[in-house]
Amino acid sequence: MSHRFASPLVRLSLLAGLSAASALSLPATLRAQQTPAPATLPSERDLLFDELHRDVAAMERELGIYKRVVRLVAPSVVHVQAKPLAEFRFRREVEEAGSGVIIAVGGKNYVLTNRHVVKHSDPEHIRLELHDGREIKPTEIFTDPETDVAALAVDAPDLIPARVGDSEQCEIGDVVMAFGNPFNLRQSVTRGIISGMGRSNLDLGDGGVDYQNFMQTDAAINPGNSGGPLVSLRGEVIGLNTAIASNSGGNDGIGFSIPMNIAMSITRQLVEHGRVDRGFLGVMLDGNFNLEAAKTVGLPRLMGALVKQVTERSPAALAGVQTNDVILRFNSSNIESDQHLINLVKLSDVGRPVDLVVLRNGQMLNIKAQIGRLDDFAADNDAALKAAR
Repeated sequence: MSHRFASPLVRLSLLAGLSAASALSLPATLRAQQTPAPATLPSERDLLFDELHRDVAAMERELGIYKRVVRLVAPSVVHVQAKPLAEFRFRREVEEAGSGVIIAVGGKNYVLTNRHVVKHSDPEHIRLELHDGREIKPTEIFTDPETDVAALAVDAPDLIPARVGDSEQCEIGDVVMAFGNPFNLRQSVTRGIISGMGRSNLDLGDGGVDYQNFMQTDAAINPGNSGGPLVSLRGEVIGLNTAIASNSGGNDGIGFSIPMNIAMSITRQLVEHGRVDRGFLGVMLDGNFNLEAAKTVGLPRLMGALVKQVTERSPAALAGVQTNDVILRFNSSNIESDQHLINLVKLSDVGRPVDLVVLRNGQMLNIKAQIGRLDDFAADNDAALKAAR
């Protein structure tokens, strides 16, 4: 019987029918032909690799989102180096370095960044390094100290502005990516989530920021990230990275970004009018509103802002806000303190309609108001407005 075409199973069966002596009496070459190599089974390590490859393949669509965001946004990210002017060099021995993002306003291109990155310099001493390695200088600088926003006018071919998103649609838990140049490491990207909204009362040191309404993120932000974009998974810029809370000077997982709606509103006013108009509601707040007073009016904890006085003919007066009302909500934001409400009003666009929720005599009321321009009322009653919001 020929064994040439027999399967290994048949061959083994035939050899099993021979006696041991008969098998040993076969020529060595024949024994080698008739005895198959033992089957090699996958090791546990191989099986784990196969399982991992299948799982990663299933995740490729999600992983691909991050890669596409990087490809879309990175060409708009700029490295900013601002050499201090002579009068500031004793305070700054090295160049101030930060980040920025190219945006379009009114058909022109600007690099949006933080004021604290460029405040000690001028266009001649600022160098902007683009994604493709080109270096350009800004033609003009616009800044707003009270929000730490700066817009640098730029004029160069083939600039790629980023797409701007609606930061008011962002929620805690949204996945975000932070772009920038931390520690001069060009084009770095980190990932995290939005950890909080409406952060204020932050002590930001030199110069400070008067009007704060930050988004908080755990995406790694380090020195050099200032002015870089915080980006949604849609590839849209929804924040301008500004500050970190840190015991070490590096990333501790708590970073703060200016919401892009605020940054864009400030930028448009600066480049179109050369100034920023602050919003005005027309209420004087009671700074002595404490937990005991909150419980007296029926609140479970200290929250909201107690109205001590309403300015005549102000937006609040026209909307029906009254003395002793507690303003609990301003559009989508729950009011945590007097300063929180002040920040929201000052950062609102003039003419914008707002929805207020107030507590009056134990009843919740919905009130619609329209933000006014602070300067329009200051001319009528300058002294009173110093305390009114």
